[in-house]
Amino acid sequence: MHRRVHRGVHRWPGAAHDRGVRSVDVALVGAGGAGLAVLHQLARAAPAGRRLRVALVDPLDRLAERPADRTWCSWDDAASPAARELAPAVHRSWRAVSVVDPGGVEHVLDLGRLRYAMVRSEDWYGLVADAVAAAARRRALDVVRVPAPAGAVVDAQARAVVSTAVGAVAASWVLDSRPAPPARAGATALLQHFRGVRVRTGAPALDPQRAVLMDLAVAQPRVGLAFGYCLPSDERTALVEHTEFSPAVLDDAGYEAALGALLPRALGGAPVEAVEHVEQGAIPMTDAAFARRAGRRVLRIGTGGGAVRPSTGYAFSALQRSARAVAAQVLAGRPVLPPRPYPRRHAWMDALVLRALADGSLDGPSFFPRLFTRNPPERVLRFLDGTTGPAAELALMATAPRGPMLRALARDAAWRVTMGR
Repeated sequence: MHRRVHRGVHRWPGAAHDRGVRSVDVALVGAGGAGLAVLHQLARAAPAGRRLRVALVDPLDRLAERPADRTWCSWDDAASPAARELAPAVHRSWRAVSVVDPGGVEHVLDLGRLRYAMVRSEDWYGLVADAVAAAARRRALDVVRVPAPAGAVVDAQARAVVSTAVGAVAASWVLDSRPAPPARAGATALLQHFRGVRVRTGAPALDPQRAVLMDLAVAQPRVGLAFGYCLPSDERTALVEHTEFSPAVLDDAGYEAALGALLPRALGGAPVEAVEHVEQGAIPMTDAAFARRAGRRVLRIGTGGGAVRPSTGYAFSALQRSARAVAAQVLAGRPVLPPRPYPRRHAWMDALVLRALADGSLDGPSFFPRLFTRNPPERVLRFLDGTTGPAAELALMATAPRGPMLRALARDAAWRVTMGR
């Protein structure tokens, strides 16, 4: 017995006696950004009549409830197929953004062929839900939601079994997006931590075409850097966020003080009429190595699979690339292994930046404006997205502050020798 809870999705178990082992082709452990990205791609690509069996193991039903619990931002080629498929979930996008340096000078960056896109969670969940419903109508997917946290995952030769309090799921492939410790420790670890508010002003005060990517003219932490950003939806509504790359999160008073100082700058002095939404989080920024494979039939996706870019904390584009590749592997009947999120040489370059930020040898607040103003912004963003080649990377390295980066290189080499790497 299975009770339908959303178009194309059934809840399991439907009754107390309906507990046991449910067999599926794919089990998605966690229905956050990474898990739903895979579900979205399976729903889009599965052919009519395939009836691919997918289990969504998570106590929260984001497809039905569509909570406003987070915002994802990324940059992509506005004319690409990936941008077109994401378009219904894009709340706002910009072809130019601003970076404000520590002295308060604003630099307007033309993104060239790229756009900076803001995706609100409620829109993203709705896009995935619509794709699942369409796949169900053409009998491409059979999705069951297991409304419980996943417990142990036991790997085996042909299938893996996910245990939950309401029954077990046996799957040909388990894609686990829960946080996981790194497979190999790194030398440096910071956090990208933030608190953002979606605010509404009492009168029109914002330019919807002016998105501030980084405002570095804010109070800075002792280690790392801090910045604000402002993404306006219209003349009266914006997401304003205080973000830090530093060793530890702030307490409530710290975030409130930072936002209290940032909001007048971001809103041009306009008073806040209402706070519509608050979001807060902390994302690991580390040069540790994360494993994509946790077993023969168990793969890691999302943060636990290394999707977070170490030098920026961005992950949304990498999640989408991984999801497309994984869905193609599943539907083709090939062995499943998420692709490496970023090239190895990018991981090494990020390790140098993290080390220099953490030990204070790199002036973080001036570093990012320097990169953006001494390079075409499109080059910088494509590098941070993991899609540049060696020539562009050499050009970027030539514009980085030489002394701090050479010292970081020497320390990194010594650490690798000591660790036998």
